[in-house]
Amino acid sequence: MPTTFLYKSDPVRGRQWAEVFRRRAPDIDFRIWPDIGDPAHVRFLAAWEPPQDLGALFPNLELLFSSGAGVDQFDLAALPAALPVVRMVEPGIVRGMVEYVTHAVLGLHRDMPQYRRQQHEGQWRPLPVRPAGERRVGVLGLGSLGQAVLAQLVCLGFDCAGWSRSLHSMEGVQCHAGEEGLEPFLARTDILVCLLPLTESTRGFLDARLFSMLPGGASLVHVGRGPQLVNADLLDALADGQIGDAVLDVTEPEPLPPAHAFWRHPRIQLTPHIASMTQPLSAAQAVLDNLRRFEAGHPMIGLVDRARGY
Repeated sequence: MPTTFLYKSDPVRGRQWAEVFRRRAPDIDFRIWPDIGDPAHVRFLAAWEPPQDLGALFPNLELLFSSGAGVDQFDLAALPAALPVVRMVEPGIVRGMVEYVTHAVLGLHRDMPQYRRQQHEGQWRPLPVRPAGERRVGVLGLGSLGQAVLAQLVCLGFDCAGWSRSLHSMEGVQCHAGEEGLEPFLARTDILVCLLPLTESTRGFLDARLFSMLPGGASLVHVGRGPQLVNADLLDALADGQIGDAVLDVTEPEPLPPAHAFWRHPRIQLTPHIASMTQPLSAAQAVLDNLRRFEAGHPMIGLVDRARGY
């Protein structure tokens, strides 16, 4: 039986995937939604949002790939229970996130938000410069993105720590884990970076309680998912000085309505969910590499643990 790989996401990127498959896997019939061909031939699907009734529509489907780094857009409970789900792990996503977070952390470290406010007010006032080694950066989430970000920040000389649900070990990084490790992690963090996946346990995670455990005037770089942040709590923390500045690449909702307080807040820098995006050519190659692992019976990179949600 012929093997079909079906792509259901941005069709412009899909055509770039098609070229990679044509050159590197000519035996696979690559199709772009809604051109599905014979549904019985579809063994592999890459999608941002999969179609409804997936099991009935594609009875021989063996793998579902997310076309993005997360899977929180999937209703995992609605998918066939035995269907493996694989999130996107590819070099382009990692490089983009490292660039964005490094830029944000360096900007906060060197007081660029304050200099922008001074420029707006016509003030020429130098601020004290602190060495990177005196600035404590903490990253929430120690997956592939969190670890890559921390490796770069360590190279720049920052005093780095990381937190995750389970304990990790990284050279040059103080690693904390679990509920008992959260408060000491936050207490030593001047710049907090959120790279957590969106799950029920991380929804609303960035709230007043968490902010209160940070040193007064700490900064936030939020590149996880919008629903992890309690918007009103951030506004309150900025108003009372508990949070000094915030760089937000993700919000809830997206895009923000025109009258939302975040748009014109002098201590919030907004970007439209662009910190990191899949690069079509390297993403297609990463998927092909995972297909070879699957066919050989080897573990796939990015295989989702349904119980954890990531």
